[in-house]
Amino acid sequence: MTTLTVSGRVAQVLGSYLTDLFGVMGNGNVHFLDGAEQLGLRFTAVRHEGAAIAAADAYYRTSGRLAAGTTTYGPGYTNALTALAESVQAQIPVVLVTGDAPTSGARPQDVDQAAIAAGLGAATFTVTREAAGSITRQAVEYALTKRTAVVIAIPYDLAAVEAADEELPAASVPAGSDDVDGGGHGDLAQAARLLAGAKRPLILAGRGAHLAGAGPELRKLADCLGALTAGTALALNLLEGDGYLGVAGGFGTDTAAGLMGESDVVLVAGASLSPFTMRFGHLIGPDSTVIQIDAAMQPTHPRVDTFVNGDVQAAAERLLTLLDNLAAPAAGPSDAWRAEARARLAEGPAHHPGAAETPDGRLDPRSLAKALDAVLPEHRTVVQDGGHFVGWAPMYWNIPRPQDLVMVGTAYQTIGLGLASAVGAARAVEEDRTLVLASGDGGFLMGLSDLESLIGAACSAVVVIYNDAAYGAEIHQYGSQGLTEKPMLIPEVDFSGVARALGAESAIIRSLEDLSALTDWIDNGARGTFVADCRITSSVRAPWLSEWMEASRAAKAAVAG
Repeated sequence: MTTLTVSGRVAQVLGSYLTDLFGVMGNGNVHFLDGAEQLGLRFTAVRHEGAAIAAADAYYRTSGRLAAGTTTYGPGYTNALTALAESVQAQIPVVLVTGDAPTSGARPQDVDQAAIAAGLGAATFTVTREAAGSITRQAVEYALTKRTAVVIAIPYDLAAVEAADEELPAASVPAGSDDVDGGGHGDLAQAARLLAGAKRPLILAGRGAHLAGAGPELRKLADCLGALTAGTALALNLLEGDGYLGVAGGFGTDTAAGLMGESDVVLVAGASLSPFTMRFGHLIGPDSTVIQIDAAMQPTHPRVDTFVNGDVQAAAERLLTLLDNLAAPAAGPSDAWRAEARARLAEGPAHHPGAAETPDGRLDPRSLAKALDAVLPEHRTVVQDGGHFVGWAPMYWNIPRPQDLVMVGTAYQTIGLGLASAVGAARAVEEDRTLVLASGDGGFLMGLSDLESLIGAACSAVVVIYNDAAYGAEIHQYGSQGLTEKPMLIPEVDFSGVARALGAESAIIRSLEDLSALTDWIDNGARGTFVADCRITSSVRAPWLSEWMEASRAAKAAVAG
């Protein structure tokens, strides 16, 4: 048996689950990275530890394959905490391999890393010389089973020590259960009866449906019922086809939202029904019956009338069988509901196309987004940082598959993880796809060091910076209330010049005609990285933000009253 250090054993076991690592080398993880290199794992260096987990997280969201981030102990570890919290909140399985205090006791510079991780909701697995492999395996399977982030800690004094021999079974990736209600059919039978009797049914799919691979089954179910379909932003286009209304929530059109609100029976498949999806209580009509199928143990929203715990794909298959056995739908679904929806969608207003002129002479982000959709390569995977601009991509861009929209920061309400996430997505996308990062200027500045990482990692990438020289969301939320805008403003940054200095092609986009530089780059093969520094106005407020602000005012008024 080949002699391995404790760090090498950790790398060996990880290698049975993953191929890619992201991080920054330090004296707490240098031996681990040496072991990973010897085993042939691909290491992508990032320039700030905050990017280590964000990149691994986005790699998983894009590909469905596990990846790991790695940092040194202490400051390297604490630099990664915001991304770690985002992964926990977003329920993304990811592994952080880090150094830790020696087994002899904490040094003056050490902090209680396990306690910090626990505060974020992440479990820490500290390896030992005797069980480095089995503890690593336990950590990975915990991450995959619980759909969460975990920390594998290597004590400093064990990193280069020879690991004890271990007999480890072959890796087994935990499989999802196809059980529905523990094998009982009561609630599912009730769901089938409700759906069979519906005149205006709607199927709303969420990320859980995408992860379960339930798209084809739910699409068949919709066609069987003549139902309309919709998706959350994280299940974009999963149920595309006849009767598809687009995104539910603040990124959708008012016409589509009106149709959703008129549905008499709503089947919610793998969606948590967040306040944003529910348009803060206005998406589903007061008389609608709501059925939820979810891996959660109980309903995730008080509007749910019938709840089925289980795998969404298995439940959809059983619903199809149950509906086949019911006599009522023998005549087949009526097309009246879908025909009405088609007519109203064709006549009703779509998203605002944007204005040709703005008060400050800068670009309207809506018309910019619409123009970019026509320019960007058709085969695209979009990484979306957090910020005021967050809706422009899902509202205006064609994003073919759910895995082609990586929305980071929404779970933990962060900005600044976009560049780091783009690095991970760039390593995961297929060769024929172009990675597109959408970021604001504030978030881009937070992660600026990892523009160099993206340029090195991406075969084909376009970076779109919505540059309003401000923290735009705060301008609209608080500047509009009369609070001082001085802390909300950012001096105009020439991101194009920075990008060129780091080796990317770039252009400042002040008019839609300036997009010709991006078009030329795409026509020449779209290889490397192109940074579009788009100078947008701060005078346009996103509709989703207006909706959120109105809901906040109403909630405060209710408390005050």
